[in-house]
Amino acid sequence: MPISGTLLGLSGGLLTTARLRRDRRLPPTAAMVYDLLVVVVPTIGRHDTYPALERAVASFCRYLPAYFPNLRVDVVIEEGCEAREQIARLAAVTARIRIITVPRGYRTPNGTRFKARANHYVNEVRCAEGEARDDVWVLHMDDDTGVGPDTTEAVARFINAQWLAGENARHLAQGVLSYPREHAVNPLLWLADAVRPGCDISMFAATTGRGMPRAGLHGELLLVRASIEAEIGWDFGSQSIVEDAEFALRFCDRYPRRSDWFPGRSYGASPASVADFVRQRERWAWGLFMLSAKRSIPLRRRLLLLHNVIIWASGPMQHLGLIILIGTLLGDTDTSPASAVVLPIWALNMAYSVWLYWEGMKINALASAQIRRRLWWEPVCLVLLMPVFSLLEAVAVLRGLVRFLRNGESTFTVIAKPM
Repeated sequence: MPISGTLLGLSGGLLTTARLRRDRRLPPTAAMVYDLLVVVVPTIGRHDTYPALERAVASFCRYLPAYFPNLRVDVVIEEGCEAREQIARLAAVTARIRIITVPRGYRTPNGTRFKARANHYVNEVRCAEGEARDDVWVLHMDDDTGVGPDTTEAVARFINAQWLAGENARHLAQGVLSYPREHAVNPLLWLADAVRPGCDISMFAATTGRGMPRAGLHGELLLVRASIEAEIGWDFGSQSIVEDAEFALRFCDRYPRRSDWFPGRSYGASPASVADFVRQRERWAWGLFMLSAKRSIPLRRRLLLLHNVIIWASGPMQHLGLIILIGTLLGDTDTSPASAVVLPIWALNMAYSVWLYWEGMKINALASAQIRRRLWWEPVCLVLLMPVFSLLEAVAVLRGLVRFLRNGESTFTVIAKPM
């Protein structure tokens, strides 16, 4: 089953290689961008998420003005959040930061909740202020995800290119999520999160980079024209907990072939504990299962996502530990396939999985501020621990699948972000 995803991901890896070679021939610096850039940072505003928010906002104010003189950072909080006084002091440092408070009684027409509700409120504020225009760009960031010089230049190059593209201009783009080692509380989970940048340079490069974000989008380092966001909105209903992926599918339906990928990185933080890691993946799995079954989105737009979540749901049954356990119970521990024809396919799928972690770790190490390389023991531990990482992912997916099948009330888990 995973072979189609493997081939798609490998094609994305080749596309990324070609893109990076082409970018190396570009001038060393991009031109200034005079379009308005609005960075939107929704936060739950808890004390345990404030340290990461402070780090992220400081990076926006430090790096983005180099190419974006017309910059505003909108920090979105809920009325009465516990860290509101700290966030207010953060905004007092510079006029570039604006606090937008979502009223406690605010309701969208479709009853959307959680982060999508906050995004929709800010979208309405921009529309009321006359900023839903083609020359206004919105950069969506999480409250633990900052930027660097490479991010700023890549975003500037992308926006400048759209002025030259004419009718073929793109309306949306996404870069690479990275996780520097200094932002990680738990080294084990820093290794486990290596798969995420690996997916960005493969699966997402092949879909978003070719104009059709059918595999979804990330909620951070997501750049979109304000006019397009105003048209699509974020009012996806009360059950939406993966609003970024739903936005992607609705974008595909309205603006096919109008998205792109850029090589700039964001700088986030891995979960602080194994429990947070599982809860994070559980919410993603639960939300994607619900989204793949959502009939208001055309089936042709959901096919790749449906394919991916079916493979994801079968992950627990594919785990090496379970296979050996069943073999032991049956008295037959020979795990060789019944037909040798399967071996090349299995080997390619396994090699692709290892490659995702291997390349992702390289990206995370390069994104780190101090040790910008992999230590000699890290690749060894990465490969040896992959069965552990896949077990954690499998447990999270299984929990998400159970919650989906039970059809319970949606919840939106926000993990602690101490770094």
